[in-house]
Amino acid sequence: MAGKVAQRRAALRENLVLIAERTISEKGLTALRARDLASEAGCAVGAIYNVFGDLTDLVLTVNARTFHRLGADVAEALAEAPQDPVEQLIVMAQAYHKFAADNHLSWRALFDVERAPDEAAPDWYLEEMGRLFAYIADPLAVIFPGRDSHEHALLTRALFSSVHGIVLLGLDQASSGVPAEDIDRMIALVLRQLTASS
Repeated sequence: MAGKVAQRRAALRENLVLIAERTISEKGLTALRARDLASEAGCAVGAIYNVFGDLTDLVLTVNARTFHRLGADVAEALAEAPQDPVEQLIVMAQAYHKFAADNHLSWRALFDVERAPDEAAPDWYLEEMGRLFAYIADPLAVIFPGRDSHEHALLTRALFSSVHGIVLLGLDQASSGVPAEDIDRMIALVLRQLTASS
């Protein structure tokens, strides 16, 4: 009996994740509501909280899947990139932009999920961000070989923040005034300029 209960619980969990993932990708994070989830999953609202602590836990589970897809896309683009480290950074950044454009609402949910001000990011989030940062850090180490580890880490995060900001504002054309087709060009211009001092 216990095995069947565990199986039903696992099946409900997977179903809720798939429903939430689709809802976020189609309508955005703000459209995710427990009552709607329960109705589509065919369960009571309380059953959701037997599987997840709260809706934030569910969103974080969906975000973990989104992060895995993002990392896979960046890795795939990097595998086909030239050996030149600056060009590798550009290829990765443009892959990041493509993922954000193709999966805009899911991508926004990675950064829009609410947490208490003093609550640390989950370990999986830090691990996935660490993988993305590692992709950036390797070519940066070639471009700027003399930096100490702390400065190198700061430079890696600064570069990610620069690209993320360009993508975030670029996808909101009303804020940036940059046509979507120019975002990749802007990314390349900024990265080449930032690395020109090497």
